Amino acid sequence: MPVPSMLFPADPLNPRRPDPHFAWEARLLRELGGEHHLVDHDALLGGRAEEAVQRVPQGGGPLWYRGWMLPSTRYAEFAAALTARGGNLLTSPPGYAAAHELPGWYGVFEGATPPSVWIPAKGTAAPTPEELADAATRLGGSGPAIVKDYVKSRKHEWHEACYVPELADLAAVGRVVGRFVELQGEFLAGGVVLRRYEEFERTGGPLRDTARPADGPDGADGTDGADSADGTDKADCGGRAVEARVWWLDGRPILVGPHPDAPHQRVDPDLSEVPALVRRLGCRFVTTDLASRADGSGWRVVEVGDGQVSDLPRGVDASGLLASLIAA
Repeated sequence: MPVPSMLFPADPLNPRRPDPHFAWEARLLRELGGEHHLVDHDALLGGRAEEAVQRVPQGGGPLWYRGWMLPSTRYAEFAAALTARGGNLLTSPPGYAAAHELPGWYGVFEGATPPSVWIPAKGTAAPTPEELADAATRLGGSGPAIVKDYVKSRKHEWHEACYVPELADLAAVGRVVGRFVELQGEFLAGGVVLRRYEEFERTGGPLRDTARPADGPDGADGTDGADSADGTDKADCGGRAVEARVWWLDGRPILVGPHPDAPHQRVDPDLSEVPALVRRLGCRFVTTDLASRADGSGWRVVEVGDGQVSDLPRGVDASGLLASLIAA
């Protein structure tokens, strides 16, 4: 069988080299005997997929992508452009959307992750007061919540555009959601999500927190790309959430380590219930981020992501992960 190659985003200043963020992965891949090609991430975001993949050889065969996040529509264009050149992304566009966007994976992980509801976007307009009231009711009607879109939150604007202290205060819900939508602008992904705020363990004591804002590869708006437990880096927290990132390939955990926001944290998550959920999701290459509950009752899945666009913590030994990918 053909050995999969890896696609990395090119350095915008030197298109013949990998983007500096992924250069170490490309070097490690070469040491493992793997092959990589470069794509133009800016062209992909701009809807110019054929231009973006010009450096990928014709007849490229099976391919994995390791790079910045892409909207699901752009990923589908990316896959089509590669297919036209004889390449085959091993994560299909439906598989990418299922792992990348909360509505795609929530139904499988419901009960193992904070309760969530969502309102599909209508362009860049904020949801109406009636839509927000209905969503708040569906989430229980009272108590604190987190605002995000299908992919990210804005944890760095915590009080302004992320945290809702009380769902029953619909005016406050509207203010936070409105500001969130305004700040996301054209990068609003899918729609608005309200996610139950939960309390997680942190280094130094309990941390109130849930949903997951932005962490690794993204590149769409200059922020981080995947989410981490919301509020983990607020100045008054006194520590980061105890959070792990697990990398799965074909339903098996290949790499278990800390979240990229706290790469030196030692974690030992309980994965006893997670493999069955990952297999039910049916996506080949995914990540799950888990946080330890403050009351000691176990670990919660706080985010699921497509493994191609999830960040690796600095200093982690990724040789086993990359070797598994090129052997898949």
